[in-house]
Amino acid sequence: MEIIPVLDLQRGQAVHARRGERSGYAPVESVLLGDRAGDALALARAYRALPSVRHCYVADLDAIQGGSRQEPLLGSLISGDGFGSGVWLDAAIARAADVEQVLHLGVSGIVVGLETLADRRELAGIVAAAVGAEVIFSLDLMNGRPMRRDGWSSGAPLEALAADVADAGVHGVIVLDLGRVGSDEGPGHLELVAALKRKLGCPVYHGGGVRGPADLASLDATGCDGVLVGTALHAGRLGPAYRVTGSR
Repeated sequence: MEIIPVLDLQRGQAVHARRGERSGYAPVESVLLGDRAGDALALARAYRALPSVRHCYVADLDAIQGGSRQEPLLGSLISGDGFGSGVWLDAAIARAADVEQVLHLGVSGIVVGLETLADRRELAGIVAAAVGAEVIFSLDLMNGRPMRRDGWSSGAPLEALAADVADAGVHGVIVLDLGRVGSDEGPGHLELVAALKRKLGCPVYHGGGVRGPADLASLDATGCDGVLVGTALHAGRLGPAYRVTGSR
C-alpha cells in the first residue's frame, strides 16, 4: 500500500487542513519543517525525501474555493526544486478545457473532485484530454455525506456513483472524507473502500483520519491501494521506520 503525503495550499502557504473548515486553516507546523511553518516548497522537498514515496497530493484550496490557481507556486512544487513530477494536483478541474492549464506544469496526476465537478458528463472528456497524466476522481464526502453539485443524482448510493465514475475511464478513485481530515479520529468508510476494490477494477485510495501504523494496517486489509496522509506525518507518528511497499 502506498503512502501519499498531502500538501494543502492556501494563499501561498502550506496549511494544516482540519475537518474541512477552510476559513480556520493555519500554516502547517510539522516535524518535517522545523521552524519553517507554512513553507510549501520546503515541505515538498521533505516529502520527496521520505522513503519510497512516489506521489504527493497537492490541493490548491484557492482554486477549489473559486479563486485563481496558484500557478507560480504550483510550478515550483512540481519542479526539481520541490517534490518533482510525481504530483497529483487537485485544482478545481471541472472541464476538458481546464486540463491544458495544468498539464503544462508537469503533473503526473490530475485529481477531479466531486466537490468541484458540476457535470459528470465532463469526466470522459477530461480523461481524454489528460494525455500523459492519470485522472483520479476524488469522492469528496463531509462526515459521510457526498459533496455533490447539481449535475449529479442526489439519490445515487456512493457505490453506484463511484461505478459511474469508473465507467468514464478514470485511473483511480479516492474516498476522501473532509470531515475526518486532521481529526485524529481514525479512518472511516473501510467497508466502502473494500466494496469499491471488489467492483471498480481500478485503484482505490483513502483519505482522512489516519493516526498511525495501526490505521494503515486496517486500510491495507481492505485492499486499499494507497492512503493520503498529512497530520500523522506532521506529528512524527509515521517516520522513516515505516517504509512504503509501493502500489499493488
